[in-house]
Amino acid sequence: MSFDWDLEQLSFYRSIVTFAQQELNADLIENDRRSHFNQAGWQKCADFGILGWPISKEYGGQGLDPLTTILGLEGLGYGCKDNGLVFAINNHLWSCAVSIANFGTEAQKQQYLPALCQGTSMGGHAITEPNSGSAAFEMQTEAIPHGDYYILNGTKTFISNAPVADVYITFARTNLEVGAQQGISAFIIHKDLPGLTIEKEWEKSGLRTAPMGELVFKDCKVPVNRRLGKEGRGHNIFQSTISWERSFLFASQVGTMERIFEQCVSYAKKRKQFGQPIGSFQGVSNKIAEMKMRLELAKLILYKIGWLKKEGKQAFLESSISKVFISEGFMKTCQDAIQIHGARGYVTDYELERYFRDSIAGTIYAGTSEIHRNIISTLSGV
Repeated sequence: MSFDWDLEQLSFYRSIVTFAQQELNADLIENDRRSHFNQAGWQKCADFGILGWPISKEYGGQGLDPLTTILGLEGLGYGCKDNGLVFAINNHLWSCAVSIANFGTEAQKQQYLPALCQGTSMGGHAITEPNSGSAAFEMQTEAIPHGDYYILNGTKTFISNAPVADVYITFARTNLEVGAQQGISAFIIHKDLPGLTIEKEWEKSGLRTAPMGELVFKDCKVPVNRRLGKEGRGHNIFQSTISWERSFLFASQVGTMERIFEQCVSYAKKRKQFGQPIGSFQGVSNKIAEMKMRLELAKLILYKIGWLKKEGKQAFLESSISKVFISEGFMKTCQDAIQIHGARGYVTDYELERYFRDSIAGTIYAGTSEIHRNIISTLSGV
């Protein structure tokens, strides 16, 4: 694989960084304090084309290849300090829009994708339940077939974008007699479906500008034409979806890591103690060296995944490695940045404490670090 970006890709990267810096960073401290989702910023991102980057032009997207999409998401993370908005965008793209693009019928693609790309519709992904988190397919939500519709009952919790989304890719049992490999199906659920309510909006430590809620389904009639893919293929759809999500979701964190690294280098050169810049002390310089190593290694695995996806190859092992390494590296970088800045890193006005709070979730969503280490060992032959 080549490590060179062409001039068009570099121009694209610079344009998204400039856009994000100029348009998406207002009132962040107050928005975080109030758990306020930046709807105006969301629409600006849609108008800029971000919500359609990986979607075919035929359905209103930009049709970018996977590697260029990764570069764009990296630029978005570098330029946009609102990690919640960036997370909501990624959740919308990989958990909903790409799922419909990959598994939807032609009618479903025509109905949903243009609005998802334009930002007039927001997507979510509903699989987690109160009693099934990492063991996702031990779900209790049921969608029982009744002729030309299903009756859906159950509860989905900790659902990102739930309070503000318009459609949710929702997983439920359609055959209670077989296991998860054959008995789970996926559905495209509208927010206004009779019997669907959002009964809780969760307050969170981090990513507070990305809403999270709980969906409760009570005798919801779901037409057969809202099923995504064939009945009983939900497990396959989920595995494909989560592979795309794990591969691309953390590109934005790499961009944020680079911005934090540069901020720490600048601060370490100008901040003086004991008559010299603090960067001259090994306790600080070693932290910066480790930040740089994490950043460069994160880019290597991330770009390899983009190249594999561009070549039409699978990246199951690589996406799990990337997910663990980048999410944990991002959290450690944020923690080190606070330590380098001392009290300034801990107070709200300097924003680093918010980055740290935001980073913790990355080790949990899209599969915990512990689950991914199990996947990595299994795929390595253990």
